[in-house]
Amino acid sequence: MEREGRDPGYDDWFDEPEPPSETQSGVARSVYEDAEEVWVLPEDEDPAAASGHHREVVVAGRTLTLTQLIIIAASLLAIFFAILAAAGVFNGKKAAAPPAVTVPTKPATTTAQTTTNAFTTPKTAAPSQTLQPGDTGAQVKTLQHALTSLGYPVTADGDYGPATQTAVEKFQKAQGLAQDGVVGPQTLAAMQQALSG
Repeated sequence: MEREGRDPGYDDWFDEPEPPSETQSGVARSVYEDAEEVWVLPEDEDPAAASGHHREVVVAGRTLTLTQLIIIAASLLAIFFAILAAAGVFNGKKAAAPPAVTVPTKPATTTAQTTTNAFTTPKTAAPSQTLQPGDTGAQVKTLQHALTSLGYPVTADGDYGPATQTAVEKFQKAQGLAQDGVVGPQTLAAMQQALSG
């Protein structure tokens, strides 16, 4: 390389060094004249002689250096602790216990009384008078409840209409009575007997 053609402000710090000439080598010698200096660049070092920084490990088909493995392990630990922190593991407060739920229980005496009353009191009563289509009132509602409990469902609206008449006729047919749709003395007696037994 020639230095004559360079700009006077040119910085040759990063240029390749020129080999010393004979005149320069004699001038630059100092007290350590016999010592020979050897400069070794990192890429010229022997990997086996290195202090362990260049060990390589194969993980999942990839070659990683020890430094890369340490960085990966530290990153995984940081992620793990971040997840634990987000879940509240490091929170100083204790987790609140779920609220206690008490289920009210009925005393045994109440259950026994209910069972006893169920056997002594009939579920549904029969009407206390004869009825016919067109009648209304509480006795018709009683008739409608009685028919429903015997398996002939009707709406208990207190009106002896066509639906109630049809239910009475079905009951009369099942009992072997004349199917006129009127709750006369025979139908009333059959209904009372069916409800009590």
